[in-house]
Amino acid sequence: MAGEELLELKFRLYDGTDIGPNKYAPATTIGYLKEIILAHWPQDKDNAPKTVNDLKLINAGKILENNKTLAESRVPVGELPGGVITMHVVVRPPSSDKNSGVETTGECSKEEQM
Repeated sequence: MAGEELLELKFRLYDGTDIGPNKYAPATTIGYLKEIILAHWPQDKDNAPKTVNDLKLINAGKILENNKTLAESRVPVGELPGGVITMHVVVRPPSSDKNSGVETTGECSKEEQM
């Protein structure tokens, strides 16, 4: 019975603002939640994610996997009757090739010095 109850979740962004709360079934996947977060991302935020892969959801100190459901992710179903569960959203910084450029530049300067 507790597994059938909807979970009320809100998603806390890096600056303390929230998306939600909204109610979700325990069978909802983490990937689907990330799609919802992406669709409802505030337009005024600087580092907006481009895809669901740019987002990490964290609950109780664990990074949640896209292919798992809320129930499989051990989100506390029924432990907080009527309570809202807060999940933290981390945006992965855009990848850049600056590191490889720095390494190459550093190697060249060493060779030039020798």
